[in-house]
Amino acid sequence: MRQYSADLTPPWKKPQPVPEVAAEPGLVVEEPGTGFCGAVIRCEAGTVTLEDRFGKHRVFPLEPRGFLLEGRVVTLVRPAAGPRRPARTASGSVAVPGARARVARAGRIYVEGRHDAELVEKVWGDDLRIEGVVVEYLEGVDDLPSIVESFAPGPDARLGVLVDHLVPGSKEWRIAESVTSEHALVVGHPYIDVWEAVKPASVGIEAWPRVPRGQDWKTGVCAALGWRVANTGEAWQRILGSVRSYKDLEPQLLGRVEELIDHVTA
Repeated sequence: MRQYSADLTPPWKKPQPVPEVAAEPGLVVEEPGTGFCGAVIRCEAGTVTLEDRFGKHRVFPLEPRGFLLEGRVVTLVRPAAGPRRPARTASGSVAVPGARARVARAGRIYVEGRHDAELVEKVWGDDLRIEGVVVEYLEGVDDLPSIVESFAPGPDARLGVLVDHLVPGSKEWRIAESVTSEHALVVGHPYIDVWEAVKPASVGIEAWPRVPRGQDWKTGVCAALGWRVANTGEAWQRILGSVRSYKDLEPQLLGRVEELIDHVTA
């Protein structure tokens, strides 16, 4: 006699298997029921703790099909005991536990403003300390020729410079061309300000607003987003606080900073 299954659920209605992913520290997932998105900071028996970009913590149960990873449903599981994969710095480099900062090189990296310097420090700070590279900032690109002349770059003291909104034919472009040499490398990104090099999604916005020519860009951005116009410093702290790693930055900035570090440490 033929045996029939008691389960009459059509195959297309049955839950499909989903991958199991180890809840390693730093893994960014979303809990779909609440929409809470954050990085794993702790995984214990039956629960996982996530931290969002504002530093808020939430504890969730490790339930099957309970999380989204890059938009796909997954089941988080407790990491297996044993040797852990190497930790990474915010720039994506393999971390060196206990490494001491190297004595500063003669070479330097200059960036165009304080916000640029703070962003570079947050993402590449660990790498720069190990390499002994100091980052300083310009008050303006107009000062670059005198800084390069005073610095006198050479084989043992290479100079790297990051310039905002470096586009062919601009004043900044002509200044950069005038000081570039074998030991002085000037590169730039296409953004009006380094704020724009942070991915909009990381900040929690759909896109960076378009600001009419002639209007202060930062003020215009704050006004368009409903942020306090009178305090662009507060707005910057909000943006900087949303940056957790290199994944929150646009590739056009990542490549230029890595290029400068390679140049100065060559």
